[in-house]
Amino acid sequence: MTRTIQQLFDLTGKTALITGGSRGLGLQLAHALGEAGAKVLISSRKAADLEEACAELQAAGIDARWVAADCAKESDIQRLADETLQRLGDVDILVNNAGASWGAPAEDHPLEAWDKVMNLNVRGYFLLSQIIAKKSMIPRKTGRIINLASIAGLNGNPPAMQTIAYNTSKGAVINFTRALAAEWGKYNITVNAVCPGFFPSKMTAGLLQAMGEENLAAAAPLKRLGDDEDLKGLCVLYASDAGKHITGQWLAVDGGVSVVTGA
Repeated sequence: MTRTIQQLFDLTGKTALITGGSRGLGLQLAHALGEAGAKVLISSRKAADLEEACAELQAAGIDARWVAADCAKESDIQRLADETLQRLGDVDILVNNAGASWGAPAEDHPLEAWDKVMNLNVRGYFLLSQIIAKKSMIPRKTGRIINLASIAGLNGNPPAMQTIAYNTSKGAVINFTRALAAEWGKYNITVNAVCPGFFPSKMTAGLLQAMGEENLAAAAPLKRLGDDEDLKGLCVLYASDAGKHITGQWLAVDGGVSVVTGA
């Protein structure tokens, strides 16, 4: 029997792990999945931030837990996966969101900063996806993986935005998403990416200050920045049975910026 749209988007009984989930876009995604009925476990490096975010989620009626871990460290990634599986059981939805950026002219970009960005933004996504898939998704032949990329992975930046490592890492995330979707489709695991545009966040604070929120908003056809709701719909689509036939895809949530920049 064909399900209703409400049934297709319902995540009741599902478990979601969200990295970088204590603030910003990650917390928004945790709200989205929890509001759709999933149990959520959020992770980031700082316990205090996680406690505050978890309290916010629980106050909204969401079954939320947390584990402090640094997704730039292989040992922490392994521990995060093990603790999540021990405490909540199988993981149905993995959101790879933890990330870093670094601003510097390409000709003077420090190698250690390049390695830091690539290690967290690409290697960390790969390692956690691999572990969760092998321990939970592949044996059950089901799973949803959502990777946070960026419109920075679609093209170059204006001269004032000197983030060569970040752009490179997010371009890698997009093709990582495609390659993984092609390999793991046989296990009924979907892998998709979200490409946010400009959202107010701790990571973008310096950019917003340097370029001005009004100027960045003016660059978008919708004439605004992203807000605390704008990623929710796509996240739940990717995570739920409403999106069960979507894999290997990316979608920009950017107010139309990528349309006018030709991405």
